[in-house]
Parts: sequence; C-alpha cells; structure tokens
Amino acid sequence: MQDYFEPPSSPSRPGWAYDVFLSFREEDTRKNFTDHLYSALVDNGIRTFRDNDELPRGEDISSQILKAIQESQISIVVFSEGYASSTWCLEELVKILECKRKTDQIVLPVFYDVDPSHVRKQEAGFAEAFGRHEERFKDEIEKVNKWKGALVEAANLAGYELNSMANGYFFRLILMCLSLHLLLSTPSLLVAMLKSKTLELKF
Repeated sequence: MQDYFEPPSSPSRPGWAYDVFLSFREEDTRKNFTDHLYSALVDNGIRTFRDNDELPRGEDISSQILKAIQESQISIVVFSEGYASSTWCLEELVKILECKRKTDQIVLPVFYDVDPSHVRKQEAGFAEAFGRHEERFKDEIEKVNKWKGALVEAANLAGYELNSMANGYFFRLILMCLSLHLLLSTPSLLVAMLKSKTLELKF
C-alpha cells in the first residue's frame, strides 16, 4: 500500500503524476523524520508519493514503485545509517539516478544523522551493509558495484545535512519544504535550474 497526496485545489502540473517521490529506509526514519517530512510536504500542497510497505527480503522492487519514480518531478532520498542495508532502497536509488540522467528529474539527498562521506565512500554502516551484499550477491557482483556507484553519484549532489533536532531539525525541514514549494510554483525558476543542472538549496 502506498501513500500519496494530491490537494484538490492545486493546479495541474502536466507530465508528472507526483511532485515528490520519497526514498527512505522504513526502520530508520518512518516514525520520525520521514513522517514529519511527508506531513510537511502535503501540508504545503506538494503531491508526494511514499511507499508504505517494506518489501520482503529476496523479492524485486515492484513495478508500481518504479513507475512512481518515473512519474515524479523530484526525488528526495533520505540517507540514514541503515539505508544501504535495504536492496530495495538501493534499487530505488539506481532508478532515481537513471531518471535524473534521462528526464532531468531533480534529486535531493538528505543525510539524516549520517556523514555524506560515509555514503560516498561506503564507510561505517554502509561498509557493513556492503559486506553482506557482496557475500549474498557474490555471483552478481556487477549489481553490487552498480549500487556503490549510485551512492557515490547521489552523495556528490547538493543536499541537506540533518544531524538532530537540536541542530535545527525542524527549522531546516521547513526551509526544505518552502524551497520545494517555490520551485514547483515557479515554472521559470524550475526550467532555468534544469537547464543549468545546478541546485543550491544547501542550508
């Protein structure tokens, strides 16, 4: 089951089913940051898709999720300590970056209580996760390398570092939502940003 919200009074945005697709690991952020982010986005009239079910281990990412990614204008990837433990999350990330290259989808990484360098270099919890993946997928090492490459690419994008509520957690959350609202409500700004392929929303 999936969650998404489309405000009845919002103007239609041709070509996109959703404004935002949320990629996150349920165990790490569902009951705190992601719930707050989802609520803040929909409260600001931003059509948002988030998956509501954790895929059973060993199964492939669903076609419905891949379709939702393709039909989203922006993807927000919430990197948490256990993000790389989920092969589902990693497959989402690969698809998101594919859409970035093919359709100029905007990708906003959020580093939730993780160092961006740990994501980029697969250190700390990310190293432990890939140790397990390399053992489990030893006959599909190209798949594992593809996931690693996706983490490097995503970690090099301009994004948000949210360390804790004590460090302005909710303030930064509000700024993020306001920035997204501005982008989505100002087509000329969005077009200019896409042409330049730059995004300066780092706080």
